[in-house]
Amino acid sequence: MNIILLKTGDVHIHMLDSFDRYQKTDRVWVLQSGRFNEKPDSFEEHWSEEDKQRIIHHIRMVIKSGGAVVAAMKGHNVHGFAVIEAAPFGEMSIYRELSYIHVTRELRGTGLGSRLFQEACAAAKALGAEKLYIGAHPSLETQKFYRKMGCLPAQELNSAIYYREPRDIQLEFTL
Repeated sequence: MNIILLKTGDVHIHMLDSFDRYQKTDRVWVLQSGRFNEKPDSFEEHWSEEDKQRIIHHIRMVIKSGGAVVAAMKGHNVHGFAVIEAAPFGEMSIYRELSYIHVTRELRGTGLGSRLFQEACAAAKALGAEKLYIGAHPSLETQKFYRKMGCLPAQELNSAIYYREPRDIQLEFTL
């Protein structure tokens, strides 16, 4: 599996055809009274073909606007990817958003997510970022991944990212 920095010409409408974004969540982290607590919450997520096409369009726009997309490729198919948004933000403009990092279901737990995270960090640093900002899915598995990567609660809250998905846990990672 090759991990590459995508260029506009690498993006095509079938690149996520074999990507399986299914996740069943039974327990989540929530921030209550300044502390993270585990609580039951059951839901499932699965990308439709429309979702995949919307994400492919987003990937194309991120690359065109000066952001970065790192992808784990096998042939012409994407098996994992991470998206670094183009626009810096924060009080000192040191943050870049890691808006997506996903690994297809059958390859989760293989270390591919860690490799993608490391490559996304390198791409963000090359874009001038000092910190990654992540609105992270609240599932225990996702939060465990980010803790393992060394992410911490965000020091600055990006309200636009927070309000996009208020259940997400706002994290950061110093590059």
